[in-house]
Amino acid sequence: WRFQWPGSYTGTSAKPKPQIFQEPPIVAKSTAYPVTFTWDFLAAAGSLVLFASIVAFLVMAIRGAPLTLFFTTYGRTLRQLALPILTIAFILGIAAVMNFSGMTSTLALLMAKTGAVFPFFSAVIGALGVFLTGSDTASNTLFGPMQAFTAKQIVISGHHLNPILTAGTNSSGGVMGKMISPQNLSVGAAGVNRVGSEGEIFRRTIGYSLILTAAVGFVALIEVYLIPGIIPTLS
Repeated sequence: WRFQWPGSYTGTSAKPKPQIFQEPPIVAKSTAYPVTFTWDFLAAAGSLVLFASIVAFLVMAIRGAPLTLFFTTYGRTLRQLALPILTIAFILGIAAVMNFSGMTSTLALLMAKTGAVFPFFSAVIGALGVFLTGSDTASNTLFGPMQAFTAKQIVISGHHLNPILTAGTNSSGGVMGKMISPQNLSVGAAGVNRVGSEGEIFRRTIGYSLILTAAVGFVALIEVYLIPGIIPTLS
């Protein structure tokens, strides 16, 4: 399911005229920024999990499980995920505003000032994103475009920094920030009946988080300067 976002185009649907553009120095010349909403339900990761649960329940039903069990479990899961779903929806909205308003590009130009050591800071940004949002997916949505834009502004050994590396480092670094994210600390503490111990858990894990985030950053630097052939190239 796909449609052009209202207000982002003028003219007829047959010949739409874009109203949002990317400008230099982010791109070489003024380029239309596509604002098209696409919902591919069948290819979504969550849909695959839902289909798998349906198949699993069918097997259970053959063994005598009541039909109400599926709907009861589904409803309970939906209630548990209500707040995360709402949070991710807001995060996606913020990310869209940042991308289309140029905020992401502005941040990318600023981060490009770090130059040759930016791959290290890619991991730090990813960890910070997960610390703030509680989700690696949300961090990638917020900062992934910025990582890619920044990579295109940095030239190392005559070539632009590979955006695949910076985006991947953002995701890998984000994993290291998950152990100190307040949202995840609350969920983890509740899961082991240690509600109120979030501060203690934070003190015990922050050292590991910082060390592992730095390790991811150094690995990114090693890949850039010592073994660049290991980085996938854009087709």
